[in-house]
Amino acid sequence: MKPSSRFRRNSRPCGNAFDVPAKELRREELRQKSVSPDLWNDPAAAAATLRELESIERELGALDRIGRELRDLEELSVIEGLGPEEEKDMVSQAESLSRELEEWEFKLLFSGPHDRGDALLSVHAGAGGVDAQDWAEMLLRMYLRYAERAGFDAVVIDESRGTEAGVKSATIEIRGEFAYGYLRTEAGVHRLVRLSPFNADRLRQTSFALVEVLPVLSDTGAVEVKPEELRIDTYRASGAGGQHVNKTESAVRVTHLPTGVVASSQSERSQLQNREQAMKLLRAKLYQRAIEERVRETKELKGEHKSAEWGNQIRSYVLHPYNLVKDHRTKEETADTAGVLDGKIETFIERALRYRSSEER
Repeated sequence: MKPSSRFRRNSRPCGNAFDVPAKELRREELRQKSVSPDLWNDPAAAAATLRELESIERELGALDRIGRELRDLEELSVIEGLGPEEEKDMVSQAESLSRELEEWEFKLLFSGPHDRGDALLSVHAGAGGVDAQDWAEMLLRMYLRYAERAGFDAVVIDESRGTEAGVKSATIEIRGEFAYGYLRTEAGVHRLVRLSPFNADRLRQTSFALVEVLPVLSDTGAVEVKPEELRIDTYRASGAGGQHVNKTESAVRVTHLPTGVVASSQSERSQLQNREQAMKLLRAKLYQRAIEERVRETKELKGEHKSAEWGNQIRSYVLHPYNLVKDHRTKEETADTAGVLDGKIETFIERALRYRSSEER
């Protein structure tokens, strides 16, 4: 087989899928913003601008390098008289570049307006008492471990502990490029089947927990929140954190009176910092509520209806009488339940993203 044919079998050009001209235009817009004298009037918006600029520059730089290296290899592949070792090295380089290109192509699935940004992930225990609360804490740990594996920063900003064990609810902020893009498909009901450690007869127990995933909004203008529409309460934090946290009313709960939406934070030492975190979560919840309302109105106009009851779980985790984790949307499954609960959920996330992308097309 000629080197050129072996090369073409293992590589392909970048093509137009990445819409490079549009990205170059966006890069120029962000560069203009980054040198504006008014940039740091809004520190949060400035940080978001610089983060997006860095991301686009990194992507365009990588695509340009991959394209050049693929063209260089293609030119070398038509040279006659190459030895077996040289052919082998060329094919290996082509395969490596193709894998890198596939990784960038996967990121094309992150087409939402907030996919590049940070995420707020909440876990809520369902009916089932202490078993459900323990399951909610297991899920919380799973996502914290996933964030660590993925190189994201994660911090628990609010937590309501169960009386005996586990958590009634908890919210973590996950920071990093594409954090929301990766995690948004985790939203839904998660079901656990196991022998209950809290039952003296060791009976099999089914527990449910709800996972919510919201974007951290870099543009605070996306949701208008009027001060007169808010009720702000302070209280003593109930979780770990030392004497300062437990002895002062540093925790903050914000209620949006027109909708009844509530957000709280108790992770920070100061009341002001907790108020900022709670407002961040509140804006995300109101934004999501507005989107869901628009979707509901559209479906009503089209005559569509889909139940959002607990029975519509997205994933089941079975620890007895056998070991199995199965995603009910993609049919992806694994017997490595210990690995999944330790944060090894990359395959489930990737399959879910591809599944959602195919459903939206």
